[in-house]
Amino acid sequence: MIHSRVHVSDLREHVGRTVSVCGWVNALRLQRTMQFVIMRDHTGLAQVTHKRDDGPLEAQLEALTPESAVRITGRVVDAAQVKLGGLEIVPEAVEVLNPAATPLPIDEHTALEQRMDWRFLDVRRRPATQLMFAVQTTLEQGMREYAYAQGATEMHTPKLMGTAAESGAEVFQLGYFGRSAYLAQSPQLFKQMAIAAGIDKVFEIGPVFRAEPSFTSRHATEFTGVDVELAWIDGVEDVMTFEEQMLAHAIAKVADAHGEAIAEHFTVEVTVPTTPFPRITMAEAQEILRKGGWDPVGDKQDLDPEGERSISTHIKEATGHEFVFITHYPIGIRPFYHMRAADDPSVTLSFDLLWKGLEVTTGAQREHRYDVLLKQAAEKGMSPEPMQDYLNAFRYGCPPHGGLGMGLGRVLMVMLGLDSIREASFLFRGPNRLTP
Repeated sequence: MIHSRVHVSDLREHVGRTVSVCGWVNALRLQRTMQFVIMRDHTGLAQVTHKRDDGPLEAQLEALTPESAVRITGRVVDAAQVKLGGLEIVPEAVEVLNPAATPLPIDEHTALEQRMDWRFLDVRRRPATQLMFAVQTTLEQGMREYAYAQGATEMHTPKLMGTAAESGAEVFQLGYFGRSAYLAQSPQLFKQMAIAAGIDKVFEIGPVFRAEPSFTSRHATEFTGVDVELAWIDGVEDVMTFEEQMLAHAIAKVADAHGEAIAEHFTVEVTVPTTPFPRITMAEAQEILRKGGWDPVGDKQDLDPEGERSISTHIKEATGHEFVFITHYPIGIRPFYHMRAADDPSVTLSFDLLWKGLEVTTGAQREHRYDVLLKQAAEKGMSPEPMQDYLNAFRYGCPPHGGLGMGLGRVLMVMLGLDSIREASFLFRGPNRLTP
């Protein structure tokens, strides 16, 4: 008789019945008179208890290896002494679906970089990492829900480009039928084209490529970007409002669905932020930081990681808020397509969003006037010819617009208190990692 599969988390509902549980051998305790097998599926752990009897089951259980994929059929029995849910399974049949080689290449003490070589095993053996992907799913669902409710259209823009993009980050070049193509560093140009195409609000979650030789805990050469572009805005404030509302909605969804599990596995509390988030200009931030001894020479235009952490700490102490928008970045450290402030052309109508000291978003109001764009590109030493397809979008009535790009991995990293972005992706890509 074939028994349908029951998840470990549902065993309590089947006490006294015979069920099949499919999963992996988590641990073996093979004693003189008893054999104990701890089984694991994606919902939890269960104990299989067998009294030795010199029968075929004893031999099968004795031959098991850790992480073998098995189907065990047996009776679910109340057993108050068992720590795993006060239940045990008394086996009637053992089927090894795929034996695991021994010894395993990693264990709980293996360093992160080596664990990355065996990521499938690493994820399988770590309930916290599996929880992280469930959190990621809920977070994305919450962001999409908010974006859809605001009337956003989800777009899928090309990741292959015919010209190197404008931003300072390095691009990956590849052969393309006898000519060169480049991997997109951002959907920026394409989502602006979508605005010019009359799509009122644009939303995309997709891959982003950066050929930066950065070996930090927060950089990756391929990551997932959350991008938004909004038409007919009155100013950059509209973009910041959209983002803070979207994040508050998504984080509330995560707290509701996974708050207890996150507290258990990551020992962090997911705090749903209040809106609006604090806002502070770059000039104000630098003034505060320099009073505390940051940038003693006084020549830094941008905030370095230390500055970002310090200003976040200051804002948390002053307002109790974990988020802060840094606004009005100088034109020298922002792309040519950021709009400049009418009352102070030395700064852009742009922002970064910091969460607990880490930059998770960059956004801005875009310059939508063709003649101004040409002038600003020339000031940056850029030739219009390679960008003509992009620039054409602004020649025929492109509306005022602005948007943002957010790093999904960084958001997860901060939310769960992870040490490295390597842990916030399934298969990490960095300057030294192109496998598995």
